[in-house]
Amino acid sequence: MAPVAMRSAAHSLSDAQPVPFWLEDPGKPAALPALTSAERCELLVVGGGYSGLWTALLAKERDPGRDVVLIEGREVGWAASGRNGGFCAASLTHGLGNGLARWPGELKTLEEMGERNLDAIEAAVAAYGIDCDFERTGEIDVATEPHQLDELREMYAEAERLGLAGGLELLDQDAVRAEVDSPTFLGGLWDRRGVAMLHPAKLAWGLKRACLELGVRIYENTQALDLAAAGPGMAVRTPYGRILARRVALGTNVFPSLVKRVRHYVVPVYDYALMTEPLSEEQLAAVGWKRRQGLGDSANQFHYFRITADNRILWGGYDAIYPYGGRVSAEMDHRPETYLKLAEHFFTCFPQLEGLRFSHAWGGAIDTCSRFSAFFGTAHGGKVAYAAGFTGLGVGATRFGADVMLDLLSGRSTERTELEMVRSKPLPFPPEPFAWAGIGITKWSLAHADTHGGHRNLWLKAMDRLGLGFDS
Repeated sequence: MAPVAMRSAAHSLSDAQPVPFWLEDPGKPAALPALTSAERCELLVVGGGYSGLWTALLAKERDPGRDVVLIEGREVGWAASGRNGGFCAASLTHGLGNGLARWPGELKTLEEMGERNLDAIEAAVAAYGIDCDFERTGEIDVATEPHQLDELREMYAEAERLGLAGGLELLDQDAVRAEVDSPTFLGGLWDRRGVAMLHPAKLAWGLKRACLELGVRIYENTQALDLAAAGPGMAVRTPYGRILARRVALGTNVFPSLVKRVRHYVVPVYDYALMTEPLSEEQLAAVGWKRRQGLGDSANQFHYFRITADNRILWGGYDAIYPYGGRVSAEMDHRPETYLKLAEHFFTCFPQLEGLRFSHAWGGAIDTCSRFSAFFGTAHGGKVAYAAGFTGLGVGATRFGADVMLDLLSGRSTERTELEMVRSKPLPFPPEPFAWAGIGITKWSLAHADTHGGHRNLWLKAMDRLGLGFDS
């Protein structure tokens, strides 16, 4: 490790607050009261993250007279929707490579749908006056090893072959360092329009306000305890009340699904991030970053990083941690050894920022499935729909998932419901201890590939053949 990084990392964390930076915003709205009675509605949405919020909003846009209730176990946006990096991507398939490996026949359609979905998010932000620092600056995948540069060139060539390279630009070392300067950057692939940067918690809070304005009834601190058939509809029990609904949409993602058979498809993987203090004018000049793109390196164990509206740098990723048994626990939200590792890597990437300090450090659980992109389905004779497994790319894709759930609940065939991506399921995860051992071996193998020219060992090749495709 570079001497600068070794010297700076620990000191840089001394004042870091162990809370998500985004959720500390002074504009955070007050929590709404919990449900304390019996309710009836046409559509009940369970979960107050992006998935649930988009579902409630789109339901009212489709039918303003529809009676919609949304319940959230804590406060709107408190989990992954308020803890992520704020990368809002058009991709519905966790990147072109993953989509090409799984749904080559419908990839062009999925890419077009993803672009329309991101356009619709941008339009909704404007239409509802959601102040979430939305900037459609794109994202650069940067190469920090020679084999990664070769892989980016191959991906660009594949996109050209498919007619999907219109918004992509290959950058050599000088070009990428002219955008954001790091001695570790060897080149990059810039997706100019396919990703927007935003303040994730403000997006959630803005969607909450928009839902309320359209007449959605929202109850916070109201956990859904169980789900059961009740006459022509469904009943959901909460700590202080009960809701009868004709249809139910589940946006609970990483938390145990009320449809038990869905639980085997999702595991929690904990991701961690640091936020710096605001950069000075001199520090900004040292890194460039005038066009404010999001960035991510091309390793299997990758970092994602971006600049905020007030010129801080968010630096996250790399250390994805799976807890034995797949238990979601507040104890996992913080991991000092990961924070130190991230800080060391930060100063390796940006040695010119020696002396910069981190103001916040936090973690959170990502709903991960074996195909690395969302899956969908129904239960209870079509009266319940779910979407889950977004695997860290849910800021944008959850809106698409909301449309899918509403389509499924309507019982009508649509362009979305006819997709193989929507009709198929990922492979479920095995029971413990096999899940923990398998994920651990995979993580070790990915790290080994990063340091050995990208070479995938026999284990990863076997995972590829099974369709598990652990490539990021």
